[in-house]
Amino acid sequence: MTQLPDGRYVDDEPFDPNANVQILDRADLDAPNMVLVWRKFKKHRLGLISGIFLLFCYVMLPFVGFIAPYTANERNSEYLYAPPQSINYYHEGEFVGPFVYPTVSEANLETFQWEFVEDTTRPMPLKFFCEADTYNLAGLIPTNRHLFCAPEGATIFLWGADRLGRGIFSRILYGAQLSLTVGLIGITVSFGLGISLGSMAGYFGGRIDWTINRVIEVLRSLPELPLWLALSAAVPSNWGPVSVFFIISVILGILDWPGLARSVRAKFLSLREEEYVRAAEMMGASSGRVIRKHLLPNFMSHLIASATLSIPAMILGETALSFLGLGLRAPAVSWGVMLNDAQNLTSVEIYPWIAIPMLPIIIVVLAFNFLGDGLRDSLDPYSD
Repeated sequence: MTQLPDGRYVDDEPFDPNANVQILDRADLDAPNMVLVWRKFKKHRLGLISGIFLLFCYVMLPFVGFIAPYTANERNSEYLYAPPQSINYYHEGEFVGPFVYPTVSEANLETFQWEFVEDTTRPMPLKFFCEADTYNLAGLIPTNRHLFCAPEGATIFLWGADRLGRGIFSRILYGAQLSLTVGLIGITVSFGLGISLGSMAGYFGGRIDWTINRVIEVLRSLPELPLWLALSAAVPSNWGPVSVFFIISVILGILDWPGLARSVRAKFLSLREEEYVRAAEMMGASSGRVIRKHLLPNFMSHLIASATLSIPAMILGETALSFLGLGLRAPAVSWGVMLNDAQNLTSVEIYPWIAIPMLPIIIVVLAFNFLGDGLRDSLDPYSD
């Protein structure tokens, strides 16, 4: 590597004026590691877009009641299995603004099903910043102000209604509060156990390492899904939705920590022999300080990537348990609870929009995986 007069560096290979020479700027060599990580992460388009999308989703969670036109369990008995409605802007070639056509339910005596017919002669403009049913903004502030509402005498089921006449769009927004939060709580429990036990096993070794490894092997030898089902079935049926939500989150976190603990142990076994660790120990640093200040920071990049890849697994775990009726229960609203209503394949065939809750699950899980891949590739900024 040779330094040029302008401060840049080039390779010492014989110079070929027709060849493409990779020139490294001094600023890139001297930049902090996180700056290099960010520069490389920006080049991972899928990871960057997924990160922005997930950030938007989590920022939106406290305000879903304001965005949703209906509350989570608000029913309309005249619109059972109502099909999705569209928001229109032009009526008979003239711009009217955002409006919906009122729908009327009629019984079809041949198919014995309700049919919904739009009255295309009466455009009904939407109301914005309107008053409707009361909800708690950010879970704390009672209010009845919504971003938009249906006009009097009309409905606004953007993604249709379910078997009880509840708006699927509004329920998906409310379900995101539980389905997206369960991963954060679960990963907190998982990382707390995995990092603590894994670091103790890798740093101290001996009997501590042997004991923790045997616990990990026992837990990993148990089939995961039946264990989930057994623990979830043990939750008392008289517990409230909030209590069930937290215990499900804790169960998912407890069952997820062995893999992380094994990774932390393997990394610590190699790091504890480094010279800077020995120097810290000779200077009188306690074991806890060595682990916190010297070992964990060198492993933090892997932990961040592992977290983004573990959260979607916990979201899928909660969805599976709720889908099977062993997770969250009504009146709690999650994407898994909503899919539980779509177990009847005959209903899905007739009313396909009741299966829409599977779409946000797929999109969010893919977004977390893309984000995790982008972070994993970017956390080694000097790699090709």
